[in-house]
Amino acid sequence: MNKAHLTILALLFAGSAVLGAVAVTRTTHLGAASRAAENSTVAAQTHQLSAYAATLQKQLKSKPPALPAIPKAPASSASAAAPPRIVYQQPPPVVVTVHHHSDDGSDGGGGGND
Repeated sequence: MNKAHLTILALLFAGSAVLGAVAVTRTTHLGAASRAAENSTVAAQTHQLSAYAATLQKQLKSKPPALPAIPKAPASSASAAAPPRIVYQQPPPVVVTVHHHSDDGSDGGGGGND
């Protein structure tokens, strides 16, 4: 292999190593920034949920409003207390008529001449 080829190949390897190192540092920096943003988001949501839980606890401790009185139905007769009688009636049977074609040579007619 030629010395020029070796030099070019070494420079390509060095360049790829430098670009790889830059990519790794950018990736780790982005990861740290996203973790910080995520932590602040989680903290804000935790604060909102805590405030909501406090309002729910306050509402649970307060006395609920009184329900309106339900009017009672008059007890007029004993038949109202007995369940209604159910009588089941079977439907009429379904009759299916199937016509079969005969092979006796007739036209199956029943009619006049056309």
